[in-house]
Amino acid sequence: MRLDSQNQFCLVSPNGSLFEDKKYIHKRKSQMSFSVSTVSSSILTSNFLNCRFNNPSSPLILRFVCRSQNVTKNELSFVLHDALDSSGNNTIHAREARENFCAEISGFTEIERQTSICINKRVDLARTALYIAAEDDSLVSHSSVPLPIDSFIQRLDDLSMGFGRTYRTSVRSSPEAFLENLDKYLYSHKGFRRATLSNVADSRALYLNSVLTHRSGSAAMLALIYSEILKMLRLSNLLSFDAEIYFPRDLDSLPRGFDKRKGKTSDLPHILTSQALLVEILRNLKHAFWPFQYDPTMTLFLRAARAAKCTDESDIGEESGFERASAKAAQHRLERGVWTSVRLGDMRRALSACERLILLEHNVDEFRDYSILLYHCGFYEESMNYLKLYQSSRVTSSISEESSLRKETSDVLRDSESIAVEKLMTRLNLILMDEGWTKPSARKSSLGNFSEPW
Repeated sequence: MRLDSQNQFCLVSPNGSLFEDKKYIHKRKSQMSFSVSTVSSSILTSNFLNCRFNNPSSPLILRFVCRSQNVTKNELSFVLHDALDSSGNNTIHAREARENFCAEISGFTEIERQTSICINKRVDLARTALYIAAEDDSLVSHSSVPLPIDSFIQRLDDLSMGFGRTYRTSVRSSPEAFLENLDKYLYSHKGFRRATLSNVADSRALYLNSVLTHRSGSAAMLALIYSEILKMLRLSNLLSFDAEIYFPRDLDSLPRGFDKRKGKTSDLPHILTSQALLVEILRNLKHAFWPFQYDPTMTLFLRAARAAKCTDESDIGEESGFERASAKAAQHRLERGVWTSVRLGDMRRALSACERLILLEHNVDEFRDYSILLYHCGFYEESMNYLKLYQSSRVTSSISEESSLRKETSDVLRDSESIAVEKLMTRLNLILMDEGWTKPSARKSSLGNFSEPW
């Protein structure tokens, strides 16, 4: 094995046996990829969420600043892990997974963020997705052992090796025939399928480890698996052309490969970049576990703001009995310490998704959405800090970014969101001015008691 002029792994096999040393290749690849981001074991027991992002003494992987929002001087601290620790829950595996996630995305450069998932080099997207799954698994299962990341990486390797064994005689065929065989192998022979609209919120479709086990997943997860097979085939010199993945924007189609040389301009919006893939994965989790699931025509923030009575009802319309009952039920669950319920979200995993989206520096709306969840959990001071950060970041955000945000949300909803933000800020100011208010750590936290609904 050697590195070529483009720093890609090449396997020199004089006898034509291209798969015999796969495990060794992956082991060497992992060692070289992670040697620059090794995390000291002592960090795992440190107070991760109290680390300030602009503190030069903090480990490199814990210092993040949003590159386009000019928040270098703002101190950011997350709430979730510390809140769970203070209530007697062991978060060591969740913290380790978060730190590994941070170590991976610290490899993102401006160019790498916009690089296709098929040619990504610096960030191991499969491992990053598994670190997301590992953290959430620890939060929900309270297991004494972490998710076996390496076992699922091995499953991905086995998929690639299986394709080589099954279609060994046709791997040197035309690009069209090669990709047709790959589609047949993944979606027919191995039985991977896209989760339907009715069960896309099922968590098994949103985590890579579950998709590899149950073979039913979201479009983002199937695209990730497809790209990992392509990268391993390229690593083994079985892929002799530039392959790209067409990511479907509808609700039914499957991600499929195509020859980049024969691509069309219309294909560009369907090509996933490395950052876009991770954002898609985390957004899916955020939507699935958002604690306020009623009225899908509203944004997540407006649903939570409406439950907090921070919206202008004349703009949104009359509140239905179901919406009122859902809002009360969500608040009642939080007060009882119930984190999750069928079709009504999971506060732990919603907070976790929000925190990781902030770390990815996706857009300023993540500060606002995180703030409204903290408000519902009773962390008023922290909610205020992130809401202020959202407001200041919007002022300094670029015109192009503002334009892209408006494409995702209609002007009417954006106006409603602005009203809700002002009302939430007023509410928080009044709460914090009250001399009798106390922080969750000084009273019984709504996040402290783990009484699951089953």
